[in-house]
Amino acid sequence: MASKVNENRTIVLPIKESDYSVFMQQATQAHATISHYYQQFPDLFPPQMSEGYCLNGKTRLSKKIGIQMRKIKIAGISYRIRPSYLLPYLRGRTDQAAQGLFLLRFGVPFWALAVVFGRNLMWWYRLYASLGRYSLVQTSVRHGNLPKDILADEHHIRVRGKKAYVATTVGKGCLLGMEVSSKADEVCLTSAYGVFKQEASDLSVDYQPESVNTDGWKSTQNAWKNLFPSILVLECFLHAFLKVRDRATKKLQDYFQIAADKIWDCYRAESIPSFAQQIRRLKEWTLKQVPDSAMKNNIIKLCEKKDQWIVHFANPNAFRTSNMLDRLMRAMDRHAYNSQMFHSTIKATTLNFRAFALVYNFSPSAPKVCGENKGLDSPMARLNGFVYHNNWLENLLIATSRSKIYHHRNPL
Repeated sequence: MASKVNENRTIVLPIKESDYSVFMQQATQAHATISHYYQQFPDLFPPQMSEGYCLNGKTRLSKKIGIQMRKIKIAGISYRIRPSYLLPYLRGRTDQAAQGLFLLRFGVPFWALAVVFGRNLMWWYRLYASLGRYSLVQTSVRHGNLPKDILADEHHIRVRGKKAYVATTVGKGCLLGMEVSSKADEVCLTSAYGVFKQEASDLSVDYQPESVNTDGWKSTQNAWKNLFPSILVLECFLHAFLKVRDRATKKLQDYFQIAADKIWDCYRAESIPSFAQQIRRLKEWTLKQVPDSAMKNNIIKLCEKKDQWIVHFANPNAFRTSNMLDRLMRAMDRHAYNSQMFHSTIKATTLNFRAFALVYNFSPSAPKVCGENKGLDSPMARLNGFVYHNNWLENLLIATSRSKIYHHRNPL
């Protein structure tokens, strides 16, 4: 789990560049602007803001871009106010970085961004990696929209040539958990998935997901039971089918085609009695017709898990398959491939994947997807039903207001 958590004392507001000089020069206008955005977006401010605040001076003049930021004091704590058109640490302007960071979602290397958009590759890398410090849950989920039904799996990568595992948590189409683990045993996965629990608890103290869909790896299932004892752990039906498909040799193709139809007939059953009947018939047919083979053994294993599949009928909102997670993991596959493995530490690799998660959650989806969702053009927008700003990167930076900053551990 993250070894240290710091409070983020920067409040990012969508102040227009044309209004910023007046905001800095006139205290009355500063109060009016702060009050306006507090009424519109109270979640961007500390809870104690309701008790009042006071202006608390300004920051030093930035040597990078020649701009100051206002400071306000809330409950005795000083916070900086940064306009969303400026990047963190006043590295530059948001509109200059938005297109480049968007291309990182598709595996464009940092040196190519430097050639096309200027700066240098380390400027782009540091900007990108810095996003991984923010809480994925607090940044992506607003107004208590924490998902009750989630999916989890490990993405296999290599760090310095050694196998590692990205413990990934997905809910409502967003990547909400990304933590790299050096091992895939129960202890390490409990620690890795525990980061999601910690971040979700920061947003809602009594958060308790109702179900999690996983593959058949026992360490994953036990990790979630350790973190949330009352959670319902569901096994992915698709993974059970894939184990059958992957063992269907050429000689067994005719049997596999029949078995595949029967397996998906079971999945499409509309009631428990119908499902039980389909499973029973599938097992009887397999025992009589399918030659002894690894494929036959896996069909029998699927049938013997009848009690696990029946649980799905009592939880209609839970995920029966991991399709949503698999789609997002394909994007992770491209990211890992284009990164040409990872040559740094697990800590740096974790920041890399967490930054990828936020870029994925906030950047625009394909136009067809946007059209089908009434203009909500990012997973974050579809999860919450709104955006703070039409520019995706400004929307991301505004959402980081009050999001805690995590310093991740170097695992053993």
